[in-house]
Amino acid sequence: MGLEPGLTRALDDLATRRPLLLASDYDGVLARLVDDPAAAVPESGVPELLARLAAVDGVTVAVVSGRGVADLQQTSGFTGPFRWIGSHGAEFDGPLTGELQAARDELVAALSPLVDAVPGARLEVKPAAVAVHVRTVADPAAGRALLERAAAAGGPHHTAKPGKDVLELAVTDADKGTALTQLARELGARGVLYLGDDVTDEDAFRALDADGVGVKVGAGPTDAAHRVAGLDGVRAVLERLVAALAG
Repeated sequence: MGLEPGLTRALDDLATRRPLLLASDYDGVLARLVDDPAAAVPESGVPELLARLAAVDGVTVAVVSGRGVADLQQTSGFTGPFRWIGSHGAEFDGPLTGELQAARDELVAALSPLVDAVPGARLEVKPAAVAVHVRTVADPAAGRALLERAAAAGGPHHTAKPGKDVLELAVTDADKGTALTQLARELGARGVLYLGDDVTDEDAFRALDADGVGVKVGAGPTDAAHRVAGLDGVRAVLERLVAALAG
């Protein structure tokens, strides 16, 4: 699959920079969106491409997700010297505090009855958040109404993170943008790539500086400067970077 010329030039320029940070969302970018999150395996060839990128001197590969880090590592099966950012930035290479876990458990208690009342809805408990999923609700109107009730159940100390057929209520105000900025600063990165497909990835796109390259995967409004149509385009981006870094 060919990439638009502007993106190709941006990737080739990015490959000349060191230290270089290559960061990507997981679901909908490195793995296809599926009804069962546990079944979201990486696209064919993606683990090998990421491993080749991470093996280049001066290059750091980070996987960024709304999932908890433990869930992300288990589901992806990725092995290698990757950096892991989970729970939309709340998990940054380490576990959460007990205080945040207690706040999360209060959310679980508040949302469980609402979700149980809607057939097909599912409650996902994450380390720093609780997510209400309505992708498998047969009646779209019932799904939308549930998300509205879930949003109303959250308080001012919760951060709402809407996505595709899902609403996540987080117990911290961390987001993918603040986490990406923190990691780039820690590495002293002179170039940053971010790949994302969802609403929560817009925080990361907005956090990129003038030397950063944001790539939106799929349709929808975005602050990213570049776009690919789907996961085949993601593979093409990774392949282009592998070739550019090898050259």
